[in-house]
Amino acid sequence: MPGEFREKIVVISGASRGIGRGIALAFAREGAQTVLASSSAENLAVAAKAIAAEGPEPFTVAGDLRTLAACEQLFQRVNERFKRCDVLVNNAGATRAGAFVDLPDAVWLEGYALKFFGCVRLTRLFWPLLKASQGSVVNIIGGAARTPDPEFLIGGSVNAAMANFTKGLSKLGNRDDVNVNAIHPGNTDTERQEQLRQQRAAALGKTVEELRSEALVKNNMRRFGKPEDIAALALFLCSERGRHIQGTAIAVDGGATPGHY
Repeated sequence: MPGEFREKIVVISGASRGIGRGIALAFAREGAQTVLASSSAENLAVAAKAIAAEGPEPFTVAGDLRTLAACEQLFQRVNERFKRCDVLVNNAGATRAGAFVDLPDAVWLEGYALKFFGCVRLTRLFWPLLKASQGSVVNIIGGAARTPDPEFLIGGSVNAAMANFTKGLSKLGNRDDVNVNAIHPGNTDTERQEQLRQQRAAALGKTVEELRSEALVKNNMRRFGKPEDIAALALFLCSERGRHIQGTAIAVDGGATPGHY
């Protein structure tokens, strides 16, 4: 419904580029007041300018969401400014791909710090506001939660943890009238995905173009995903039309996930 999110406060982590920016743009076009969070103030400024041309001017908060302090700062800024949160989209995450034996402890810890603990902390902090507004949480996770990959063991394990967290949290959501769902993007063309392809290519001794071609053929895909594909579902899940969808995870991957679920 056009304008359904007018005057709603929508907080998106990892919103300066890629899928996060695409989701923010979709909500802004529907009239939402978006809050963009990311580590780069420069990237946030670029994203905010583009989004302001399509809807309300975003409120931006720069900080390293791997830390509790930055998560608390984001919540405090939103609470002071709006005293409300209708939608929380946990999208931040930058887990590395690569050969298992070449990935040290520090890289594993960093992967969990941003994507998993950032999600847990922001959800815990914003939960009282979401409960008050009967709002929604959407966790942007990834297909590796369901389909392990030897060159993406950090990402796969982090994604699996997030998927379990999302399902368990939805039971609390039923009690508190907060919708909680997950989206599993597949191979989506973003700067982040290009970095992962380069890391995989190095681990396998192949070129990025070889990996792109192989992925399309192996999964019988018509094309790679786009940020707007994920954004369209996020918008629906947070709308009144999606209110009875609770505790589920939906793949947006062009049919690439093997098996049935």
